[in-house]
Amino acid sequence: MKDQRRVAFIGAGSMAESILAGLLLHNKVSPENIFVTNRQDEARLTELKEKYSVQVDLSKESLLAEADIVILAMKPKGVKEAVESIRSFTNEKQLFLSVLAGITTEYISYLLDHNAPIIRVMPNTSSAVGSSATVIAQGRTVAEEHMVVAESLLEAVGIVRRVNEVDMDAITAIAGSGPAYMYYLIEALQKSAEELLLDRELATDLILQMVQGSVDLLTKTGEDPRALYENVISPGGTTEAGFKVLKENQFQSIVIECMKNAAKRSSDISKQISVVPL
Repeated sequence: MKDQRRVAFIGAGSMAESILAGLLLHNKVSPENIFVTNRQDEARLTELKEKYSVQVDLSKESLLAEADIVILAMKPKGVKEAVESIRSFTNEKQLFLSVLAGITTEYISYLLDHNAPIIRVMPNTSSAVGSSATVIAQGRTVAEEHMVVAESLLEAVGIVRRVNEVDMDAITAIAGSGPAYMYYLIEALQKSAEELLLDRELATDLILQMVQGSVDLLTKTGEDPRALYENVISPGGTTEAGFKVLKENQFQSIVIECMKNAAKRSSDISKQISVVPL
């Protein structure tokens, strides 16, 4: 059943497109009820209109006039200017979903200068195909009914889990940034296949199915990852030879440091930008 609420996206980048694409793919919201605006990139808005038949408008006032749900999807560093530009067109009856990494609900509330409910959301670009791992955190004025609305909407683009806002920096590193690291790993597997003189198309098919199969096995068996990879390693075998290189180069330590650095950056953004005057 389609949600009849009008959804307005403030920001038209890759994350906004991923979410709206997922909503449309799963018939959660009709194109006529999705509105998109950005700071001044009219060409980008035209691109989204032609691709998805959504409504676009550079005029924030007309776009927000009847919006029920407002999704803040601009770049975090531009949040102050962006929210201040729409503040006078917003009201406390609207539900705000923020996908801004490192930006607290308290700071957005301060910028809006009213008590509209604000839910902090961290999806990822897999939203476009309905496979996002999305977390939501409840702001100060959010009621249970608002959380239910957000869950219902976002379940169209993948799984949704509730978390405490204090955990969002760590979750951003894993669920938000994580897909980029997976794609980087897949690219490395493709490059290794090329160096082994394998056909790229064949190798890519096998790599993607291998990744999907590994996820499926983890999901369906509930086994610990260590048990599964140790089951593949035979003494003196090919997998052991490859594992030797990973261990010598501290592969897991590198991944852990990668995640910690991403989480730290989210925290740093919060400290630099999300400052509410006393």
